Amino acid sequence: MRVIHGAILDIAVDIRKGSPFYGISFGIELSAENKKQLFIPAGFAHGFSVLSEKAEVTYKCDDFYNKESEGGICYNDPALNIDWEIPLDKIIVSDKDKQLPLLSDCKNNFVFDGE
Repeated sequence: MRVIHGAILDIAVDIRKGSPFYGISFGIELSAENKKQLFIPAGFAHGFSVLSEKAEVTYKCDDFYNKESEGGICYNDPALNIDWEIPLDKIIVSDKDKQLPLLSDCKNNFVFDGE
């Protein structure tokens, strides 16, 4: 992930079953100004909030899009306690994302392999 215009808060959450870091999130600000990039490996959920008025984000994937493999976790899952750095009255979430399950109900096949 990288930002070519504006700024975002990028979040990754370990969802690999058996991982000592399961459910732990990591966040970093990516911006056109700081030029930082973030690699999100398989087994991590990913989301971001836009911190600037507008943002343009680019990213690469390791495979073709497959709608059947799409999933997600509710952005405001209390178990994750993620601060998206957006005031509650300013948060805009898609209808699709509002329907996502909590981490405890998330269905995934990712398993920690010890590395």
